[in-house]
Amino acid sequence: MANSATLFAPPPLDSSKAPIENVLELTPVEDVGKDVFTNTRPLWHPPGARGIYGGAAIAQSLAAAMRTVPADFAVHSMHCYFVLAGDSAIPILYHVERVRDGRSFITRTVQARQRGRPIFTTTLSFSKANSGGKKKLEHASSMPSVALPEEPLPGSKRTFDESGGGPFETKKAGIVNRNSPPQDKRIRRFMRSRGRLSDAGGHHAHISALAYITDSFFIGTVSRVHDVPRFSSPAELEKLLNALKNPSDLDDEDIARALKELKEEETADLRRRLQGALDKVAKEGPQEHKEVGMMVSLDHSIYFHNPWAFRADEWMLTEMESPWAGEGRGLVLQKIWSKDGILIATCTQEGVVRLKQDEPPRSKL
Repeated sequence: MANSATLFAPPPLDSSKAPIENVLELTPVEDVGKDVFTNTRPLWHPPGARGIYGGAAIAQSLAAAMRTVPADFAVHSMHCYFVLAGDSAIPILYHVERVRDGRSFITRTVQARQRGRPIFTTTLSFSKANSGGKKKLEHASSMPSVALPEEPLPGSKRTFDESGGGPFETKKAGIVNRNSPPQDKRIRRFMRSRGRLSDAGGHHAHISALAYITDSFFIGTVSRVHDVPRFSSPAELEKLLNALKNPSDLDDEDIARALKELKEEETADLRRRLQGALDKVAKEGPQEHKEVGMMVSLDHSIYFHNPWAFRADEWMLTEMESPWAGEGRGLVLQKIWSKDGILIATCTQEGVVRLKQDEPPRSKL
């Protein structure tokens, strides 16, 4: 296999497509097999992560599976496991297996491999449109009453968003029950892909973009509801940003802006935590220092409820909560609504969330 980030030389970016469509583009590898695909462009390795951004493996596996399914079927669930950290310096091969083709449901599995070893695996189920009959049982969680972000005026400078560049953008939408126990807090964000998804990409482009975005800020919810910082200092963050591998979807301006904003955000959070800690010390005595030592996703599930009822390039509201954490792991639930208030997806993720210890760890993953 070639010693490069892609198996084939990447073509020029397609200006008729949104950035996320270019990022997620796949190339068939017919010499290997009928249902084998590879990433067309280099994949992003986020700062501080052990491997590639997990959303890329999720979304490209979904895109590969959708290529083997008739157009009148839509994915309704996918269950994923992150097996090994993906290396952004070498290509990924996505092997699709056609498990079952039924009249109402179709099942596929996809295994993502590097150097012949599986790094990611997922099972997906597709259902035929309008196969539920005329009589239906229907209900859905209501979208919280949160105002959509204001759009910048024409010609104005782009406002910073917390994603720090890349093919999608995010904006905070507040924390519910901020002063409550961790299990009662709710973290809200608005998310959308940048630009406008092409008409040629159709339904598949929006589903893939949504899958890509679902992994953003997900397992980090566990540390956030505990008020434990992901990065222990602005200096550590700057070091990680400078060590970015294959930042194909970031530029120098985005990185500088991300660093400045995250430093300011970290400073504000530190002040808030310090004041909270001082208040707690005054009441309960000295508190134990907590700092994230390791955070990595183990599994990721998406239930797609209304796959034709949204656009991924329009604002979507996501609300995350963590009902449980323990044994060095944490669980997060996520609901996603379209801008029109339609519940379009529910996601779950469990990951390793370990704090830095006063003594060396006794075991490794």
